[in-house]
Amino acid sequence: MTTVQTPDAQVQADVARQPVPMIVLGGYLGAGKTTLVNALLRNADGLRVTVLVNDFGSVNVDASLIRERSDDVIGLENGCVCCTIGGRLVETLIAIGERAQRPDLLVIEASGVSDPMRIAQVGLLDKAFRLHGIVVAVDACGIEETLADRYVGDIAHKQIMAASTLVMTKADLVTPEALQGVRQRLTELGATQIVVTADSGVVPPAILFPDEALALPSLLSPRPLRAPGHALPSGLRSFVWKMDGALDRNRLRAALLMFRGKLLRAKGFVVSSTGGMSEMHAVGSRVTFRARPELPVQPSSMVFIGVLSNEEISKFKDALQATRLEPLPC
Repeated sequence: MTTVQTPDAQVQADVARQPVPMIVLGGYLGAGKTTLVNALLRNADGLRVTVLVNDFGSVNVDASLIRERSDDVIGLENGCVCCTIGGRLVETLIAIGERAQRPDLLVIEASGVSDPMRIAQVGLLDKAFRLHGIVVAVDACGIEETLADRYVGDIAHKQIMAASTLVMTKADLVTPEALQGVRQRLTELGATQIVVTADSGVVPPAILFPDEALALPSLLSPRPLRAPGHALPSGLRSFVWKMDGALDRNRLRAALLMFRGKLLRAKGFVVSSTGGMSEMHAVGSRVTFRARPELPVQPSSMVFIGVLSNEEISKFKDALQATRLEPLPC
C-alpha cells in the first residue's frame, strides 16, 4: 500500500529537513570557548543543540566539561584539524544530517590552535547545514601578549580575521579603559566590527541563536528557533526590508558586500528572477541562496542586523531598492 502525503504533511516534512544552522566557535587556547558553549546550553530554552568538540590532543577535556550540560556532545580528536580530522568531521556531519530528528542548532567548538574558517568550509560541504556564524572568543586580558608571541601570534590573528563576530571574554580582569582599547584593536585587526562582551560566558542571543522572525506563517516549525528575550547588544541595530517583485541576486550580493564587516547577518525570503521564492542567508562575506519552490510567491522580506549608522542604513536601503528587476515589457 502506497502512502500519499497531504500537502500540509509535505510542508511539515520539508520544514523538518531544512538545513541546520551551524556555528563555528573559535579562539586561542584559554580564551573561554567552553564557558561560552556551556552558557549557550544553559540558555537554549528547550532547543535541541548538538555540540562537536575538536579539542587539542587525544584527551578531550572540553567535551567532558560540556557533557555536564548536554548529552548530545561528540568529541573529535586531533585539534590541529589536519586531513584526518577533516575526514572525521565530514563523517560526523553526514551522520547528524541523516538523523530522523536533526538538532535545531549545531555548534562546533574548534581547538585553540585551529583555523575556524577552515572548519566552517569543511562543515559546509554537507548541504544539511548552513553557516549561522563564525564566533571567535578573545581573552581581553591576554590578547596583546598572544598576538605578540612569535610562535602563536599568527594563529590568533588568523582566528580573529575569520570571525563574523568577536566575543571579548574575561572582561572583569581589565579596566573599562583597557577593554575599550581591546575593542578598538579588534576592529582594526578583524574583518568584522561586530565585537561584543561576554558576561560569565553569556552573550546576547542574537549572536548565537537563529530565529524564525521571517518564517512564513504556514511554515513555522513546531519548535521555533527563538532565544530568551534579550535586546541587541549596544551598537547593533536591525531593520526589516520588504519589496514587491523579483530582485537581482548579483545586485543583492553587491549590496550586502558594501557593508561587509559591519553586517552581522542577513536572512530572508526573496523572489528570484524566475518568479519563484528563494531562501537567502548572509554571514560575513558569504551569501547563499536556496530555491524554495514549495513556497507561495510573496513580496521579498529580509532582516538585517549589524553595526550601522542612520546614514548607512539609508544607503543600504537605496542599494536594496536598486536590486529590483523591472518587469519585462509586454
